[in-house]
Amino acid sequence: MPVIRALGNVAKQALLAPACGCQPLTVAIRNISFSPRQVTSGSDASFHSVSFSETDHPKVLITGGLGQLGVGLAKLLRKRFGKNNVILSDIRKPPSNVFHSGPFIYSDILDYKNLREIVVNNRITWLVHYSALLSAVGEANVALARAVNITGLHNILDIAAEHGLRLFVPSTIGAFGPTSPRNPTPDLCVQRPRTIYGVSKVHAELMGEYYHHRYGLDFRCLRYPGIISADSQPGGGTTDYAVQIFHNAVKTGKFECNLKPDTRLPMMYIDDCLRATLEVMEAPVEPLRMRTYNINAMSFTPEELANEVQKQLPDLQVTYEIDSVRQAIADSWPMNFDDSNARNDWGWKHDYDLPELVQTMLNFIGSDSRIAQAN
Repeated sequence: MPVIRALGNVAKQALLAPACGCQPLTVAIRNISFSPRQVTSGSDASFHSVSFSETDHPKVLITGGLGQLGVGLAKLLRKRFGKNNVILSDIRKPPSNVFHSGPFIYSDILDYKNLREIVVNNRITWLVHYSALLSAVGEANVALARAVNITGLHNILDIAAEHGLRLFVPSTIGAFGPTSPRNPTPDLCVQRPRTIYGVSKVHAELMGEYYHHRYGLDFRCLRYPGIISADSQPGGGTTDYAVQIFHNAVKTGKFECNLKPDTRLPMMYIDDCLRATLEVMEAPVEPLRMRTYNINAMSFTPEELANEVQKQLPDLQVTYEIDSVRQAIADSWPMNFDDSNARNDWGWKHDYDLPELVQTMLNFIGSDSRIAQAN
């Protein structure tokens, strides 16, 4: 261990030295990663997994828990496994309703020692790793996205392998690029993304698969389409227009879309997304022929979505002011996902199509808006 630490310090100094006049990013980085648990049998995928026969319920840690998906997943898992068996973590201060809804811990995924202490002290058996900078935000700060999305992942992988965790890391439509087949996009094909977000997600898929074969890590991954949720604000993603339109439709009756009207992308309502995450985590090892699966529900364009919303709110005015960065990202992404492997291997099935999505979103946001006005 002293040798490893010494080598790590040397590598750290070299990596943090400015090159070509660039300002170095000062973050805590583990430059030499290794799994303390060397597994010789690479074919036993269940070596580290904790089954329900060994424990009544998993003990779950969710990183990046204050994002769009973390709070919703915590609510779902707490109903299933008990309030105190699911711990949310983030580097931000949680709102009071989240803080009082169940356990919350401050955690920086770049702080390996702190992460390890949380896992050990709370006897964590499942780790859901949501910490990441999304597509548009990542392009605005590549250095930070690289640190959070890649260095943070390495910390998570090492800790999960060392402590025998079942690990879930989401991937995305952004893991594909302009040379990938777009309609439909299969699970296995060319992946050459052109955003740091997409590159980091391909890296996560491959590293997770490697740790699975090399160390027996029970790694599970779903490629999410664009996720639409009523109870969270857009977080800097290219598909955020499909959330913002509902808020604007109810509050102002006007919406300016930053993508072209015919830009087709795969989408999913958040309830389907969270249920898929739980189902793949609970799935037995045997039918899982892959470590990363596409999942899908629907595919639509901004124009099709606007038309469906206008069936409920005919006065909605929609205009288009194209964001060239987001449009270029969207044009490199799949138009439709082939998720037949997920449906065949572990029984994935979505509940929400476009009409159900629109009705649910308007009901939720409209009700929330009326309550705010009354208050």
